[in-house]
Amino acid sequence: MRENLADTIAARAMMCIHGGAGFGKTVAVTSCLRELEPGEEIHRITFHARPTTRAVRHELFTSLQLPGQPPRYASEFDHLLKTAPATHPRTLVLDEAQWLSSDQLEYIRYLWDDPYTRLAVVFVGGEGCYQTLRKEPMLSSRIFIWQRLTRLTPEEVLDVIPLYHPLWADADPADIAFADQHAAHGNFRNWARLTAHTHTALQRTGRTRVNQEVLRWAFSRLGPTG
Repeated sequence: MRENLADTIAARAMMCIHGGAGFGKTVAVTSCLRELEPGEEIHRITFHARPTTRAVRHELFTSLQLPGQPPRYASEFDHLLKTAPATHPRTLVLDEAQWLSSDQLEYIRYLWDDPYTRLAVVFVGGEGCYQTLRKEPMLSSRIFIWQRLTRLTPEEVLDVIPLYHPLWADADPADIAFADQHAAHGNFRNWARLTAHTHTALQRTGRTRVNQEVLRWAFSRLGPTG
């Protein structure tokens, strides 16, 4: 992802990062962008429901930190949103992009396509994001890189999780595998919740190291996982 984001930004292109819920898309994008471009202007918008095109304009106005009041008329708004990114390069991260409609995706493409804007656009989305963008031929044909995130494999879990949090650093690999098999299932968000509950269990019992007894107590708080 770090390499893909770097190439997308360098080309001032568009990229789509998609995958199931809890697979670590947002945290990975945030971490990689922070490492790659400390001087780059990163503007993030997260959509939690289906917005109107007017709402998208206002979100862009706020995210880009444009001065003054939002214009009243669409033509004035569009002119402002096209000229502002022309002053210097910016990266626009649109999280939960599956909520955007055809008109709104076309509007993003319209802004990006302007020869004077220097936008890099990163679409990040969960289930349905890939299909949503693929339905827009003019947009999807301009996507520079498509990247799909999947569950961590059992081998990746043993590599990644000891680096994720200190309490797993000295844990027995068999216990990490046990936790993944019975609770986390390669889902990074599940691992985050499991880590929080396991940390609580260690504090309350005075133990310093994870074991299966501690893990079973943490499992009892998670409910069904998948």
